[in-house]
Amino acid sequence: MGIDIHNLNFLRYSAKARPLGNTITIGRQGLHAAESTVRKLVGTKSSYRNQQYCEQLLIEYLGSTSVDSIDNSDYESATHVHDMNNVLPDSLYGKYDTVIDGGCLEHIYNVPQALKNCSLLCKPGGQILHMVPTNNLCGHGFWQFSPELFFSLYSGANGYTGTEVFIADLTDTKRWFQVRMPNNGKRVNVHSSTELYVLARTTLAGGEFSHASVQQSDYQFEWEKSSARAQPMEAKPPGIRDKLKKVRIIYRTLSPMHRYLLSVRQAYLNSRVETGLNGKNPGLTVQKLQSFI
Repeated sequence: MGIDIHNLNFLRYSAKARPLGNTITIGRQGLHAAESTVRKLVGTKSSYRNQQYCEQLLIEYLGSTSVDSIDNSDYESATHVHDMNNVLPDSLYGKYDTVIDGGCLEHIYNVPQALKNCSLLCKPGGQILHMVPTNNLCGHGFWQFSPELFFSLYSGANGYTGTEVFIADLTDTKRWFQVRMPNNGKRVNVHSSTELYVLARTTLAGGEFSHASVQQSDYQFEWEKSSARAQPMEAKPPGIRDKLKKVRIIYRTLSPMHRYLLSVRQAYLNSRVETGLNGKNPGLTVQKLQSFI
């Protein structure tokens, strides 16, 4: 758990959107970026060489008015000792303007409860930030997270607004890849040979939220289509395929040819897919950090 260059840039981006204010981190967040990098990114001449944790940095340069932490153990002197697998005590509800998960939820078995706890910690109008593994970090923790989870969980229907999701390639510190929200039954599949983080930001719209309706969008799309098909529909005029089916000899000749051409086209497309994270991944938009943040 800690603040590396991608996490620091995501905190800068989020602080630009709104001051971090009264902040809590899930686990105490160490400083894992080189001091020269920290100085360059936040524009400070202060020394962080002897700072093991992030509190001073967040308060001095990123708009936090205070920084607490919550952990299952007091081995790093967290402000609150609590197992995030379990329901939070009422005394912590709605206390924080910003909740930062800088790489902690992947180590917690009961992820649904931990995600709910993040929202319970957050004030109405506050923001929740996640910076967690998504690809090629198998063994780092219990879980790797799909961007789809954050779009589905942090939806308007569930009480959230302004949800943004990015993917960061740990070998590329100059770009992020903004993830488009999946829709119309199309998944956003991301392939990469490198280690990736997913960076997610959302705002808790009001005091009420729900995690009761979290479904993968392409299945939701199919269910709704199926429900619509069950309703009486006006008959459509026959299409070309329907007409060809009536001429059996032509249909039997053309149908295998059509399937063959589709398979050749798919094989060609597969041969052109690059394994490194890049702008050719469907559903991603490249954001150059120098101009984006």
